[in-house]
Amino acid sequence: MGQKLVGILLNAAMHRGVPRLKTGQESLESYEEAAAAYGLTPCFLKLSDIDTGSGYSIAYVKGPNGYRSAVIPTPDAIHNRAIYDPGSQGVERILRSGVQVYNTCNRYGKDQIHGLLEQNEELRGLLPATSAGLAGLKEMMDSYSDLILKPCRGSIGQGVMRLSRNSPGHWTWSYLPGGSNSWASTAVHQDALPRALRARLASAPYLVQERIPLAELGGRPFDLRVTVQRGWGGEWQVTGLFAKRAAPGGFVSNIARGGEALDSIFVLEQAFSGPAAAGIRMSVLAHSLSIARELEKNLPGLADIGLDMGITGKGRIYFIECNGRDQRYGFRKAGLTGTWKESYRKPMAYARYLLDHPAQHNSY
Repeated sequence: MGQKLVGILLNAAMHRGVPRLKTGQESLESYEEAAAAYGLTPCFLKLSDIDTGSGYSIAYVKGPNGYRSAVIPTPDAIHNRAIYDPGSQGVERILRSGVQVYNTCNRYGKDQIHGLLEQNEELRGLLPATSAGLAGLKEMMDSYSDLILKPCRGSIGQGVMRLSRNSPGHWTWSYLPGGSNSWASTAVHQDALPRALRARLASAPYLVQERIPLAELGGRPFDLRVTVQRGWGGEWQVTGLFAKRAAPGGFVSNIARGGEALDSIFVLEQAFSGPAAAGIRMSVLAHSLSIARELEKNLPGLADIGLDMGITGKGRIYFIECNGRDQRYGFRKAGLTGTWKESYRKPMAYARYLLDHPAQHNSY
């Protein structure tokens, strides 16, 4: 195939850590192994070091003495692992130069994703009842007894709150106080919501959703993270999935909030009978592929996502949210090392496919 360059675009802070091998949850070694399997050399870039005028960039490339900064021809394919808002001028500048950037944007609002999926009649049944803002909250409190409030732009469970009805008009508000990892609960009345709650809803766009009564393992709710990626051939494929179980006493399953990553097969078979567990797993995989294919219709460059899927105790499947920059490390924490490595191989396979079939990037 011939050795070619593939770019890995990182945020500036993570990019600074490359020569010291300090890149958080991003595994440089896994990128090297995955790229080598497809005859590629990974080059770690940040946006400001890409010069579209000259066609050259400054990047970290691994050599005999570790990672060193070098001037290289800008790779023709770049996997975006940095977080930029939709319409980032820097990313648009690279795209206009003819470079194929995939996962072009990886920060989408939860309201945007919900709205796109709602347009598909078949997927609509996977969505929990949803509204937005303070007005939406008041409407939802009239119709549902348990609600989850999520910032549209939040990540890793930041800013998530819960309202659960105890009796007519009387609710419990659960939230994380600033700088704390311990949940606080306050009694509130529906007709006199606390100023702090109203201030949170006024400070940023929020989604208000019915809380899905998630299936539990050991009295702790869990959901599934499904990694869906494009690989060789450009088609969407499910790379793998794992279960995320909430911390004791918690209601969010994010690993960064004390959640636990577990093998999905083990968890499903503990929560459901064998045949039911297998059927649920297959349905989750099929729904995840359908979601990815629906989202790609409106989100150019989508290629690597993590979907959170919920399952009720009765086996009903719900879509919870889409992560545009799937962190993947949950596979390793769940003991699924092979799948974790595969989650790095798929994007490198897609890079090779784009390099060998440059016209294909715009046809998906």
